[in-house]
Amino acid sequence: MTIRTTENQTTLSNADRPVTGRAAFLNWLGLYTLLSKEIKRFLKVPLQTVFAPMMTTMLFLAIFTLAFGNGERYDGAVSFANFLAPGLIMMSVIQNAFANTSSSLVIAKVQGNIVDVLMPPLSASELTLAYALSGLARGMVVGLVVTVCMWFFIDLQIHSLPAILYFLIAAGLMLSLLGIIGGIISDKFDHIAAVTNFVIMPLSFLSGTFYSVERLSGIWYDLSHINPFFYMIDGFRYGFIGTSDSSLVQGAIIVGLLDLFLYAVVWLLFRKGFKLKA
Repeated sequence: MTIRTTENQTTLSNADRPVTGRAAFLNWLGLYTLLSKEIKRFLKVPLQTVFAPMMTTMLFLAIFTLAFGNGERYDGAVSFANFLAPGLIMMSVIQNAFANTSSSLVIAKVQGNIVDVLMPPLSASELTLAYALSGLARGMVVGLVVTVCMWFFIDLQIHSLPAILYFLIAAGLMLSLLGIIGGIISDKFDHIAAVTNFVIMPLSFLSGTFYSVERLSGIWYDLSHINPFFYMIDGFRYGFIGTSDSSLVQGAIIVGLLDLFLYAVVWLLFRKGFKLKA
């Protein structure tokens, strides 16, 4: 250790100061610790957080393919099952990304242990990143498990891996950030259940998951293109089947800008301690 002495004081050089985990204005150790804690939280109950959503998604696949026919009903040159599968995968990703962050914050507030997160030296950016990435992690884990299961029944082909990864990550982050907002503004489980049932579920079901929006007309067609979930699913589906109902570039820009906007909102809520600090 280098000790520099002047007439009035003795100081340590920056290179010799103890390492606290904070580098480049980001507490990497704190970020990793909170992220690890949130990931372990949902991995400790995989039957509830991973396999239950997988079973629900596979039931959707079975019901719709049995009702409309696995190889008889087509959307263009693509079988209905191959058209449906990407939409169901994305639906499972976004619903579980939202559920992870929203439930974590609501449980912490109801049980009174949210203080354990607020007291450590974690900035608003570190809190935002940790929670957002944990929600993305759960969404991607569920999406991966669902995709592997579907591969046993459907001949899924990858048309564009970059499109799949971009829309998967962007959609997972968006719903994870929305889950943080929902968890912060909710005071009890009824509040977050209302957001899930009246906002998340309708937007995901009315986004082209089970149908092509090109078959809609009038106001329903216009409303579909206002729904941001439509662009997530449409872009993700393009990665598998090679066709989309909207401009892929436009969808990527819309989803990316919404992610930035929601990140800023969440950062501000953590910064102000809105409904978190007594």
